Amino acid sequence: MNKYLQLFRLNNALIGSFAILIAAFMAAGTSMVDYCVNLLVGFFIVFTFIAGGNSLNDYIDVEIDRTAHPDRPVPSGKLTPIQARNTGIAMLILSTLLSFLTMDVPCIVIVVVAVILMAAYEMMLKQRGFVGNLTIALLTGMVFLLAGALVGDPMKNIAVGGMAALVSVGREISKDIEDMASDEGRKTLPMSIGVRNASIIAAVFYIAGPVLSWYPIYLDPANYLYYIVLLSDVTFFYCAYKVFSDPRKAEKKAKVGMLLGLLAFIMSAIYYSFLA
Repeated sequence: MNKYLQLFRLNNALIGSFAILIAAFMAAGTSMVDYCVNLLVGFFIVFTFIAGGNSLNDYIDVEIDRTAHPDRPVPSGKLTPIQARNTGIAMLILSTLLSFLTMDVPCIVIVVVAVILMAAYEMMLKQRGFVGNLTIALLTGMVFLLAGALVGDPMKNIAVGGMAALVSVGREISKDIEDMASDEGRKTLPMSIGVRNASIIAAVFYIAGPVLSWYPIYLDPANYLYYIVLLSDVTFFYCAYKVFSDPRKAEKKAKVGMLLGLLAFIMSAIYYSFLA
């Protein structure tokens, strides 16, 4: 594989780019076809954003990667750290410039804020524990807001974006609890306040996400396809319980909960597109 595509983590970048199309369907259903130009631009906004973030990550973590990921372009010598840094900056700038092609203010603002957060995370916030957790969660939620903006209204995905952000905080804290023994150079939440207190905070976020997921039910109880979200909610409640005894299992189950939640919002879009 080309060294730059390897630097970008091509598979991850493509998955993330196609995910924006799925999130757009959640927001607009079949009406998303009316925004095909915006969605094409959005695909490349996300691709360049992920590529830029991964490039900066390889620049920052070069010493760690010499042991953990020696086959990556920088530790293997295919690219210098400076080349990775400059590529990351260029791709994030390109992502920002692409957002202007949408000529949509919310879309541009979302991308600019996301680029600033990504750069700040890689350069300094990653080492600051809970602040880094919140940054990753915000970036996760902003994917859905961007998809909504691309099809005319970022608020259409506010419920799924908020849910994804909240449970992501719980998942990030669970990972920090699990990795306490191996974390070096980071002041994570469990290191600062102890494992039990960190577990309590993770549980609160695992519960807060499902509570937000009930908002669409309140708006339209007749949308029976969306009730799949209850399976997601039960999974996150289980994570809130399990994080105290097995944070690794809680973090893994949270992935399942996220997938079930996404499925519920996809089914909701199908309901409004074909059955309502």
